[in-house]
Amino acid sequence: MLPVILIVVLVTLVIAGSVIGLVRGRRKKIEYTGPRDANDPVITPTQPSALDGEPAPGAVDTLPAPAERAEAPGRDVLDESVTEAVPVETPAPVEGRLTRLRERLVKSNSILGKGLLALLASDRIDESVWDEVEETLLLADIGTEPSLALVDTLRDRVKVMGTRSPEEVRAMLREELVKLVDPALDRSLAVDRKSGKPAVVLVVGVNGVGKTTTVGKLARVLVAEDKDVLLGAADTFRAAAAQQLATWGARVGVPTVKSDVDGADPASVAFEAVQAGIEQEADVVMVDTAGRLQNKVGLMDELGKVKRVIEKLAEVDEVLLVLDATTGQNGLTQAKVFSEVVDITGIVLTKLDGTAKGGIVVAIQKQLGVPVKLVGLGEGPDDLAPFDPEAFVDAILA
Repeated sequence: MLPVILIVVLVTLVIAGSVIGLVRGRRKKIEYTGPRDANDPVITPTQPSALDGEPAPGAVDTLPAPAERAEAPGRDVLDESVTEAVPVETPAPVEGRLTRLRERLVKSNSILGKGLLALLASDRIDESVWDEVEETLLLADIGTEPSLALVDTLRDRVKVMGTRSPEEVRAMLREELVKLVDPALDRSLAVDRKSGKPAVVLVVGVNGVGKTTTVGKLARVLVAEDKDVLLGAADTFRAAAAQQLATWGARVGVPTVKSDVDGADPASVAFEAVQAGIEQEADVVMVDTAGRLQNKVGLMDELGKVKRVIEKLAEVDEVLLVLDATTGQNGLTQAKVFSEVVDITGIVLTKLDGTAKGGIVVAIQKQLGVPVKLVGLGEGPDDLAPFDPEAFVDAILA
């Protein structure tokens, strides 16, 4: 009888061990990658509820102390390939970028500025000229209402001026374009710690606009301003997006919280990133989200869920919408839909060089009442800079 009991006990233990191993094997892991020492954290997963977007009771645990994490059995190991293969770089100072970007902007938007200057400096301005002025503005993606308003204003000023020298025309046009771009809008980034917690920046946008790259470039901007930054790779659906972001971070010594499983819950990764940022006393946590198709209701709802889950830990200080400046009116549609899901606080315009039309800046701001805060004018790692309305207009008219 005793041998039979022992056999039953052994079989039970084997089955139990197999089940535990299977559960552990299916668990979604989240890694903390970046420069570290033995006591730096290795983040383990938490799982927000899939039903309502809120963390299930008991699912979001208090993270153990760094020393405990380093020794805990079954924890993820650091992917050293990111930090060892990528040398740490020193980002370019933010001030120097504006001059370099302005030179590129001069080339990309010369048609708009030169076209307007030529029309308004002609000896005789009749209705056909005003039609051409209006057409030039519309082709520059400024938008119908702003274009008509600008034409009306220019008509009145030209009548008052009488004779016009090229210098007078340029000064007039500059003044009106600066008003249109609206320098009064607050374009500062909310990236300062408050109430003992890091600033949280959520970055959203559709696939293909350069969103993950923008997060990496913005990390360089913040590091150049002596900010302590942590990245959250919540774009878990695009292949290699997390690794791409981790590489960007590693280049400037910025750690990244990411999942090692494609398709993991983005809200869970975002939560862990903010939690790690709080524990590490970071200045800024930037969360990269999946490239949502704005016409997919379920995916847009999930974006709202990510924001709600983050706000269980800290306030979301900035929601930056990344738009491809070359998409024109399609970018306006994207902006409108995203603004209905999350409160957009600023726009990042990428690819403003090349075929982009500078008027998109005016159109987006008029539609959303939200400022363009950053612009990207190239493929280089430091080709992202704060948007300066007057420098932008000067580049157009150069």
